[in-house]
Amino acid sequence: MATIEPARRTIVLPAPPYTVDDLLKLPDDGNRYELCNGSLLVSPAPTKLHQLVIYQLQRILDKAAPPGLVLLSTVNLRITDKDFYIPDFVVATEESMHTDHLMFAPDELLLAIEVVSPSTQVKDRTLKASAYALAGIPAYWRIELGEGPALYAYELNGDRYDPPTAYKAGTVANLTEPFPVRFDPAELDSTRR
Repeated sequence: MATIEPARRTIVLPAPPYTVDDLLKLPDDGNRYELCNGSLLVSPAPTKLHQLVIYQLQRILDKAAPPGLVLLSTVNLRITDKDFYIPDFVVATEESMHTDHLMFAPDELLLAIEVVSPSTQVKDRTLKASAYALAGIPAYWRIELGEGPALYAYELNGDRYDPPTAYKAGTVANLTEPFPVRFDPAELDSTRR
């Protein structure tokens, strides 16, 4: 059976800085396209381990979450016309779900979570922590896969996050924001139910 190569669509973007409207013109090719102050950030699709950690995190948080909150992965977050991110996981207000908007606004989120991959280390450790704090997202969690995994929990203080509290694999994270939850970060890369 002969195969036909799919037609390629050429996208011509204007010169930077880019806007969210420019970003929406990009193809759905499996990459994550984000914007930081109009600069285009491109990341590959998450690895299998990355996806497992997000799945396990959702299971853990779902058991502890009170009514009125929604747990979602890979959402669109528009901070400004030139700042757009795709957090790995968020806790949002239930009210935010009653709109048909394509993107979340920062005030609809109580927590943003990033799972650090080799291709996203700098973005997740510095850039996104700063951007989410300036946007007013009350809490930020960073999960470091290479550390067993480990959880770094940040809480907002004005327009920046306080230094994170680190929870290494083998210790219990006892968190209060955005709701009380306790778990060992080692559970995040487990395939057990």
